[in-house]
Amino acid sequence: MDIDTLSNFDLSDKEISEIVQIVSYFNYINRVADGLGLEPEDFIDEKGYKIN
Repeated sequence: MDIDTLSNFDLSDKEISEIVQIVSYFNYINRVADGLGLEPEDFIDEKGYKIN
């Protein structure tokens, strides 16, 4: 289980919860953007990085 793996890194329950919430939010917002057919901003390259 992923929680057990994270616990092996001496992360607290709060830290694990924060990791899960951040990853889940990014997953959610990317699915919403894809579902709406949104394109990345002009300053984002094809890999998702900000162009300098």
